[in-house]
Amino acid sequence: MKLRHLEMKLSSLAGFTDPSPALEQYLTPAPLAARFLYTAFTQGDIFEKEVCDLGCGTGILGIGAALLGAKQVTGVDADPSALKVAADNARQAGVTVLWREETITGPVPSLPPCDTVIMNPPFGAQKEHADRPFLDAALAIADTVYGIFNAGSLAFIRRYVQNRGTITDSIRSEIRIRNTFAFHTRDQVEIPVEILIIRRNT
Repeated sequence: MKLRHLEMKLSSLAGFTDPSPALEQYLTPAPLAARFLYTAFTQGDIFEKEVCDLGCGTGILGIGAALLGAKQVTGVDADPSALKVAADNARQAGVTVLWREETITGPVPSLPPCDTVIMNPPFGAQKEHADRPFLDAALAIADTVYGIFNAGSLAFIRRYVQNRGTITDSIRSEIRIRNTFAFHTRDQVEIPVEILIIRRNT
């Protein structure tokens, strides 16, 4: 599947019905999701791999991985209403994803090992260092982690994972967030982000 086709498929998926500001439930835009996934695909980390989408929300990343030929995809989220939307989205896209309701608070021993974790974790706007449990969980179950993080996080994340993983690439991008919550004052805002690839130390 070509990048443009993937973006078109992802753009048709439904978003959150009642997004929670505490959980930082923002929809990952289809262009960013497609670029993110295609990067992992071209690196050989999606096709025929077991993939886990941590904090999957409405499933755009996990569904995209399935469309790109992942062997198995598991989507994990704490919000059952988001998982219901994700399941509907997967049916619409014609792919199979295993959806699991689970709170990411650190290493998740009930999740089986996988080849690749993909995630767009909370940036910590509502709760400081909210991305840390996702990093911990990802490195506990996978050798390779792809994550979308707030721009400027690279140095911190490098220090945080230094004894467990190595950041092998950083790709700058942006995420466009529409007016979603009462405290938003503009129709939309573009936030610079970094796509980080982390390989677990052996």
